[in-house]
Amino acid sequence: MNALLTLSVLHRVLLALGLATVISYIATPFVKKLAFKIGAVDVPKDNRRMHKKPIPRLGGLAIVISFLLCTFLFVELDKEVQGILLGAIIILVVGVLDDCLTLNALPKFFVQIAAAAIVVASGCEIRYLTNPFSVVPIDLGFLAAPITVIWIVMMTNAVNFIDGLDGLAVGVSGISTGTMLVIALLLGEESVAVVLAALLGACLGFIPYNFNPAQIFMGDTGSTFLGFILASISVQGLFKMYAVISFVVPFLILGVPFFDITFAVIRRLAKHQNPMTADRGHIHHRLIDMGLSQKQSVAIVYMLTGVLGLAAVLLANTTETKAFILFAAVFVVAVLGFAVIFGPHNRPKQKEEQKDEEKDNG
Repeated sequence: MNALLTLSVLHRVLLALGLATVISYIATPFVKKLAFKIGAVDVPKDNRRMHKKPIPRLGGLAIVISFLLCTFLFVELDKEVQGILLGAIIILVVGVLDDCLTLNALPKFFVQIAAAAIVVASGCEIRYLTNPFSVVPIDLGFLAAPITVIWIVMMTNAVNFIDGLDGLAVGVSGISTGTMLVIALLLGEESVAVVLAALLGACLGFIPYNFNPAQIFMGDTGSTFLGFILASISVQGLFKMYAVISFVVPFLILGVPFFDITFAVIRRLAKHQNPMTADRGHIHHRLIDMGLSQKQSVAIVYMLTGVLGLAAVLLANTTETKAFILFAAVFVVAVLGFAVIFGPHNRPKQKEEQKDEEKDNG
């Protein structure tokens, strides 16, 4: 019976993965034409942007269409899944409006909070945290809801923050989704696995159009949607999958966007800036300023995401003591790596660029 059940789940996972890939790949050219027609085009106007010519930025719509279709086809929509999808659709609407009209950050932030609150109201929340000194986890009680909202909103913006190089955000999201999918299959989370398969397929179908040189960007439509879904699914599945090690796994899988947004907030607060203020200090900007090409920078971030994802998978098949040792080692290495990337060594190049810009303006 278990073998038949496993085969049935794998069958649905493969169908969702394959169909979502095909739909996303076919839909992207049509979305590209639509983006040009409605004016959803990214025009390079500052040194944060790596492209030199206008590029349509509504590509995330193809990801969303393929994901939603396959989710409705292959996933049993329980209360938690319905809450996640409803919140995600709200994020989608705001993302489309932002790609077309360029909305202010504060209204978007409040809408993200509302969408995350819908997920929590559906029963999907982080109820326990890992207790390193006891086998009994920490019950968050009344703090469960606000902590869950903070996590979802934070990761929604984190994926959006790293969407600065061709293929970067969708590739990182795809690797993170694949990691979650493997863990879900290992631990028998059937519904979660099928949802993740649909999301992975949607990313895979879009990637060929987004690799450098990109034909289309996924824009806020795609980046905030992917961040919201990944954060919400991690709450529905990963935070509940483990007893003692549950809290560390999502941080490993989503380590790159998590560290990037953490450093960004600290950096901006240290400069007495609004944390939502855009700047040129994200991980991809730093790698470019170190002299790497776009493709090299993206490859390095892919590698970091893959290593952290592999560590997360290993946690699914190890003892609690070994898990903490592994997490501590990976965390130290990750912090040191990001500290090097976010260090001051790239300042001179930025100053030279600013001088060149001043000469051009003069």
